[in-house]
Amino acid sequence: MPSLERIREITMLLAAVAILFVAVLPAANAARLKDVASIEGVRGNPLIGYGLVVGLDGSGDQTQQSPFTTQSVQSMLQHLGVNVAGGQGNVQLKNVAAVMVTAQLGPFVLPGQQIDVTVSSMGNAKSLRGGTLLMTPMKGADGNVYAIAQGNVVIGGAGASSGGSKTQVNQLSAGRVPNGAIVERAVDGAFSAGPSVRFLLHTADFTVARRVAEAINAELGGSLAAAADARVVEVQAPNNASARVTFLARLENLQVDLPGAAARVIINARTGSVVMNQAVRLEQCAVAHGSLTVTISNTPVVGQAGLVLPGAVTQQTDVKLQQDGMGIMALPAGANLADVVKALNLLGASPQDLISILQAMQSSGSLRAELEII
Repeated sequence: MPSLERIREITMLLAAVAILFVAVLPAANAARLKDVASIEGVRGNPLIGYGLVVGLDGSGDQTQQSPFTTQSVQSMLQHLGVNVAGGQGNVQLKNVAAVMVTAQLGPFVLPGQQIDVTVSSMGNAKSLRGGTLLMTPMKGADGNVYAIAQGNVVIGGAGASSGGSKTQVNQLSAGRVPNGAIVERAVDGAFSAGPSVRFLLHTADFTVARRVAEAINAELGGSLAAAADARVVEVQAPNNASARVTFLARLENLQVDLPGAAARVIINARTGSVVMNQAVRLEQCAVAHGSLTVTISNTPVVGQAGLVLPGAVTQQTDVKLQQDGMGIMALPAGANLADVVKALNLLGASPQDLISILQAMQSSGSLRAELEII
């Protein structure tokens, strides 16, 4: 049996290990700077182009409904030295589809590198499966060509039809071309320009901006960082490009102690989805929920003999009103998310009805949260 002194030593050792373990763990609300902010000038740029997909198995655009496809093919062939005689009406192109090509030109992408492109039908093509995208210039918002796209289109869907029946899985009129565009021009960024670097917070918050500036100053020493507003934190950075990269690599992994998230309820009115975070609070309130259902039914009635028009069919209309729901229900105050969910479940309302209830509760001051409808 261990002595009392031995037990005391083991207890002190376990306490020291626990303190060391807690000291090593990051704070519960801590996050890396790269997760809450981005660097000004380090951003992507959208590209767009108009092109043709060929090699389709009879599932391309119909000439009458998509005349621009025929015009594009004629223009392309003339550019290649092929004269299409007979006019537009004599050209039938079931294996060609006009498409819009989009891509995202990421930051620091240089000429010669490849990026993925998305191909989407803009006519009445049934499917782009098996097609090949012809050379398509990709332009930016300034009208300059930044990439050239070409390659085989990959479709994630499948489908078949016969005798009026049709089966389809996923989308057939849009696909991707992996590494389908070669970058021809780089976008000039302001990453290396100026004596400072600006961090842009993903969400405007004065508290977060102040804590980011304090964390950077504590890491670097001095007062190199300052919060310009609720969104921007400006940091003095080295002018040398290599030193600036090392400087930012050190800062982007810096742990920042974040405040609790603002109470917010997100409502998708199209799907009826309701999502709320753990900061939502509910004050005690009383809610009366119910729905009025109106049912109108028409029953055909055949005229009997002896009437003016025997055998005539008339409609007998029946209207029914039904009021569903419950009386006034008192909801207790909820100090955490579990209590709020439990109280809302007492109403027995559908997600669509819950949207109206939450809006009314916020207007009455019972729901301590911000409603955002998407």
